[in-house]
Amino acid sequence: MTQTTEIDTTLRTLLSDVLGLTPVRAAALAADSGLFGALPELDSMAVASLLTEIEDRFDIMIDDDDVDGDMLGTYGDLLAFITRKRGEA
Repeated sequence: MTQTTEIDTTLRTLLSDVLGLTPVRAAALAADSGLFGALPELDSMAVASLLTEIEDRFDIMIDDDDVDGDMLGTYGDLLAFITRKRGEA
């Protein structure tokens, strides 16, 4: 399993766990699937829980400067962000 595939699988599970998405909905997310503002489950209150869980499961630190609309714009944006942060570790 490549690192990107492993991150993708873990991220889909994380979104199911934190946001309560069914596994089918999480599996259906494409790179251009909208997240913040598109998924009703991902509101401003859920963002903090999501970021905390991402830090825990991927063993990365997310700085305040990292958090912006681009990072949570689409599933692909979030996947790319985590992949980049994992590469920095």
